Amino acid sequence: MVVDDRVLVFDVMGTIVYEPFVEVLPQALGMSLEALIEQKDPTAWVEFERGDIDEAELQRRFFADRRPYDHTGMKAAMREAYAYLDGMEPLLTSLRDAGHELHLMSNYPEWYRLIEERLALSRYAAWTFVSCHVGLRKPEPEAYRWLAERIDRPLSSLVFVDDREDNCVAARRLGIDAICYAGADALRDALVERELLEPA
Repeated sequence: MVVDDRVLVFDVMGTIVYEPFVEVLPQALGMSLEALIEQKDPTAWVEFERGDIDEAELQRRFFADRRPYDHTGMKAAMREAYAYLDGMEPLLTSLRDAGHELHLMSNYPEWYRLIEERLALSRYAAWTFVSCHVGLRKPEPEAYRWLAERIDRPLSSLVFVDDREDNCVAARRLGIDAICYAGADALRDALVERELLEPA
């Protein structure tokens, strides 16, 4: 078993879990991704992620023109699409079994509970930071500081994994070791290089 005082912090969507926004969400709404981006309310989803509005308000404001749509069907389609990205569940298992402390840091609304219901991520990592509860979002510096304070660890002890380079850049500016996710195999190699996992 690896003994190490570093703490692993994982983004969720696009890093551990398939992100349904690009394909599933537009299909559920019967439109292209380009049309969805053009016609959705520019701030409602971010406000929902931050916990500033509830789901009823999201539904009312989802489209900029306030048109009605099948909100229940959209939500159900997203729920059904939540799945582990290839290779990530075995990698999380290896990290857990090696004795590492793992935390999740997600910009997501209360629907993170749907992810937990389907995939039980808490078997591997604690839902320590979810933006809808904290009121902060990556890449805001205070988001990373909040998490470090919550787990009572210095920022320098964190190893942060995220699929968005801007989130990784913000973390590095605070002295956090950040890995930009590019697939489970590359991530495993990066963790082996940092001596957080034994070579296969």
